[in-house]
Amino acid sequence: MSAFVRAMREDDLERVLSWRNHPDVRQFMYTRHAITPSEHRKWYESSQLNSARSLLIFEQEEEPLGFVNITQTVAEHIADWGFYLAPGAPRGAGRQLGEAALAFAFDSLGLHKVCGQALAFNERSIRFHEKLGFVQEGALRDQHYDGTTYHTIIHFGLLQHEWQAKDRDTHQ
Repeated sequence: MSAFVRAMREDDLERVLSWRNHPDVRQFMYTRHAITPSEHRKWYESSQLNSARSLLIFEQEEEPLGFVNITQTVAEHIADWGFYLAPGAPRGAGRQLGEAALAFAFDSLGLHKVCGQALAFNERSIRFHEKLGFVQEGALRDQHYDGTTYHTIIHFGLLQHEWQAKDRDTHQ
């Protein structure tokens, strides 16, 4: 099955906004309000000016099924990532999104490390990171306030050599 990531285009804006604003996605975001089209366009346009940011669309059999944001941080060859699937994406699409995005990060961008975060109540995201080979590197207690409650943020890291070893293991 053909699965890959490609650069997000302007014609993806409406689709990505509808995914991002879906309640099943929005409940796990730091910014929980419904994003307006103008707010979304400003974000996209400013991202296009930032060479350290890669906005990607995950496709499976030429159908867009998810979004990935890889942003290189101050440290060279280290990046943060964020992602979400289209609501209703088929079972297994998440793992394929993760593998395609990490292959892009390590092979195309030449990153040394990819860092991820998950709100502690988002057990699905925590398991997802672990299945992809990420190592839990810490927890920031009561780090995020959603307007009602403080939440702990779990931090993950995956090094290039760990990804390469895992990638080889899955293809043997």
